[in-house]
Amino acid sequence: MDAWITALTIIGMGIVTLITRGLLLMPREEVPLPAWSKRALKFAPLAALVAVVVPEVLLTQGQLIETLADARLIGAIAGIAWFVIRRGMLGTILFGMAVFLPLRIGLGW
Repeated sequence: MDAWITALTIIGMGIVTLITRGLLLMPREEVPLPAWSKRALKFAPLAALVAVVVPEVLLTQGQLIETLADARLIGAIAGIAWFVIRRGMLGTILFGMAVFLPLRIGLGW
């Protein structure tokens, strides 16, 4: 790819980004949204997190894990158990990692 095509691509992507983000900043008042849209937007962060975490826990090179002796799976189960019992996000992450790391580093799972 030529340098000028690369530069043109970067400039084009910058313009598209500026326009799409600028459109969100232009209105001086809050844009009215339907009630169903507001309810759906409450779940967007959770949906994004699930879309990132679940494949990382359940897949290896695009294939489902074949054994339960996987540090990621055990760490995720431990984190979920912590959350069910304590309902704390920080504790969930810390406890899941406290289970995951010794299995991964110590046992080589």
